[in-house]
Amino acid sequence: MKHTRTNQSGFAAIAAIVVLTVLAGMGAFMVSFSNTQQLSSARDMQSTRAYWAARAGMDWAVGAITLDGTVCPTPPAPFTIDTGSSFTVTVTCTQHKYVEGSDALTIFTLESQATTGAVGTIGYVERSVSASIEVPM
Repeated sequence: MKHTRTNQSGFAAIAAIVVLTVLAGMGAFMVSFSNTQQLSSARDMQSTRAYWAARAGMDWAVGAITLDGTVCPTPPAPFTIDTGSSFTVTVTCTQHKYVEGSDALTIFTLESQATTGAVGTIGYVERSVSASIEVPM
């Protein structure tokens, strides 16, 4: 019996190249996914800080309203709150007086806005809160 050898070379090399390509693609995807998760987490933290900076401005405005309801609090120029990053807080107040029969009241509409970063950049975060307060005159 005579044995003939067939030359089978190259199949394992092609399979190894395919496997390495698939593994490299999966590795690149996992790195990209990890970076996206970290960026998302950091932006979530910044938006929470912006919310609380806006709430601090609102707390100032509510505390500055006079009990007789005659004067809308004069907000300071935009001020900075540092909560790990600097937030610029802008507080606005509008006052509306209403008289119905013998009842007179003043409604204050307050808005506080906190921002950080430049508009259009990935680091830009903005949050605002608003409230209405009714004060009898």
